[in-house]
Amino acid sequence: MDGLMYHPVKLLKIVLFGLCSVLLSSGQVHAIPPPSHISDMADEEFAKSEGVFGFLSGINRSSVLLGDMWGLRTKLSSYGISLAIIETVENFGNVTGGTQTGYRFDGLTQVIGQLDTQRAFNFYGGLANVSFLNLWGGNLSVANLETLQTASGIVGNPSVRLWELWYDQKLLDQNRLSIRIGQQSLDQEWIVSSNALYFVNTMFGWPMLPSADMPSGGPAYPLSSLGIRFKARPINELTILAGVFNGNPVKNDNGTDPQSQNRHGTSFPLDGGGLFIAELQYSYPAVGSMVKPDEANALGWTYKIGGWYNTNDFADMRVDQDGLSLANPYSSGAPLQHQGNYALYAVADKLIWRHDQYPDRNLSVFARVMGTPLGDRNLISVSVNAGLLMHSPFRNRPFDTVGLGYGLAVVSSSVAQSERDAIQYSGNATPVQSSESFIELTYQYQLKQWIQIQPDLQYVFNPGAGVPLPSSPTSRVQNELVLGIRTNIFF
Repeated sequence: MDGLMYHPVKLLKIVLFGLCSVLLSSGQVHAIPPPSHISDMADEEFAKSEGVFGFLSGINRSSVLLGDMWGLRTKLSSYGISLAIIETVENFGNVTGGTQTGYRFDGLTQVIGQLDTQRAFNFYGGLANVSFLNLWGGNLSVANLETLQTASGIVGNPSVRLWELWYDQKLLDQNRLSIRIGQQSLDQEWIVSSNALYFVNTMFGWPMLPSADMPSGGPAYPLSSLGIRFKARPINELTILAGVFNGNPVKNDNGTDPQSQNRHGTSFPLDGGGLFIAELQYSYPAVGSMVKPDEANALGWTYKIGGWYNTNDFADMRVDQDGLSLANPYSSGAPLQHQGNYALYAVADKLIWRHDQYPDRNLSVFARVMGTPLGDRNLISVSVNAGLLMHSPFRNRPFDTVGLGYGLAVVSSSVAQSERDAIQYSGNATPVQSSESFIELTYQYQLKQWIQIQPDLQYVFNPGAGVPLPSSPTSRVQNELVLGIRTNIFF
């Protein structure tokens, strides 16, 4: 009788809890946009583009569509400035599952400028960086999929925004130490698998766990935070990263979409607690080292371990300040607060095979796992990414890449138990979140040096980790087949 009395209200709570956990995560998950390769552009000889359509003369040999940009790139280079412009356009949709089927267009423009102080002022080791983003289009994962692990790594609230603004200074002999200070996006250096960046799904960039568990999803694309990063290379094989950043990339973590709170990226809060992060990287062949005589074509690898700690307060996923279940009708609804949060992670990239006669034809594997024991304050307790890549899969396609990837997000036991509590108090049998996984098959076709076309297929198992279907709260959102194509154009 007691359960029946709260039947309508509690049923609504269950549905809203499940949907909110997915929607908030979908709005905050961060990935990484296609790399700009701007570091390779400083010494590049660009095709000349005299006249309005002069760039067309070098369209088959230039790494960028506009070549020298009518002399602009050469002029900028004389002052130590490099400029990269990348446009990414994609169309993705689900043909099965989700709350509805359909396609969404979205896109991203990146504009990145870098100033080399050696070239500009004859001052060794300095690099200044500024980048801007223009995001447009819809969000398939929010509109159709209700997934935790969003299908595209470039989607965000439509806006023009400042992304990164920092200065990096190299120190000591052989650049053994560098210090970077300013507005930084952690997904550019931390927790990165170089092989994972070929994939489209968000989770191959910034992982699911920090996207869901850090305040506002953490300082990652399209957000960033003020901070300082130290990078040391005590021996050739070992790199050490350590950094301190503002603990929340937006000023107020009040439950609203963090991107809308800092719409243009021009707010630089420093009162959001602290985010401490450290990473060890061990590589072979090492930077500046010789390979063994019998390993002219060494099968290289990089292993990373690290962890982060955030000093903010985090709400309990299950109980209120009085120790009652948040689903209890007598609960105050004010979650118990916990001081601090942390997670540990490991990343591995390894080349496992290379063709003897065609070394660009090779096979790589990667894996990344992150976990936290603090399930009481986190939506996600474990996230995993892994995959297999083959470069130059066909002899006549030396610059193409084909990949098969996998992602897993495990919902914390506290979240699952909170949903069971809601079922107990309401008397309604509704889905309980557990885990969500997906596989992705992708092919990056290098049409020209300056354009990549990437058809992509993803299949999502248990979307939202078992989130209720809005139109039928006692049913789960069904598995989803997502198809689409992405195009990267380097101007």
